[in-house]
Amino acid sequence: MPNAFGTHITNPETQYPQAWERAGNVKLLVLDVDGVLTNGQVWIGSDGKEALKAFDIQDGLGIKLLEQSGIPTAIITGRNSKMVLARCEELGIKHVHMGVENKALALDEVLKALGLGASDCAVMGDDWPDLAMMKNAGFRVCPAQGHEAVKAFAHYVTTHSGGNSAVREVCDLILKAQNRYEDLLNKARQ
Repeated sequence: MPNAFGTHITNPETQYPQAWERAGNVKLLVLDVDGVLTNGQVWIGSDGKEALKAFDIQDGLGIKLLEQSGIPTAIITGRNSKMVLARCEELGIKHVHMGVENKALALDEVLKALGLGASDCAVMGDDWPDLAMMKNAGFRVCPAQGHEAVKAFAHYVTTHSGGNSAVREVCDLILKAQNRYEDLLNKARQ
C-alpha cells in the first residue's frame, strides 16, 4: 500500500516471517560500524585522517535497552577509529574489535569469550566484508541501503538505513520477540 509520498510501505516482519523466531533466540547482537551504526560515509580531514562520524541516538538507546535485558552487543569493524571507541565506551559495549580483516575470526573470539554459539547471535552487516561473519549467525540482518548481495543473504532487511535508526529497529524487534519490549516501554512511561 502506498503512503502519502507514493512509496510502498512494507512490514519487514511479514516480508521476513522467519525473523520473529530468529530474533527470539538472540543472545548477542554483533554490529559492523560503517553503513550500520553510521550512514557509511567517511569524512577525511585535510590531514588525510578520518575527521568525523555521526551516530544515531536512537540506535544507542536500543543498544542500552538490549544490555538492560541481558543481551550484550559486540562491534566488529574493519576500520580503526577513536570516535567508534568513544561511542562504544559511552554505550558500555565491552566487546570491540577494530581494524579487523577477518571478521569471522573476530566473531569466533567474541562467541568463545561469552560461551555462545553462532546460532545464538544476530549479526548486522551491510557489505561484502561482513558476509563471512554473517554466514553462521542465527539471525543475519542488513540495513535498507546495504549491498544487494548482503540483502539477499540476510534473514531480515530493515526499513531504516544504517546510521538512521536501523540498529534500533533490530533492537526493538529482538526485544519484542523476547517479550521484553512492553515492560521496558512501561518503565519509560513512569
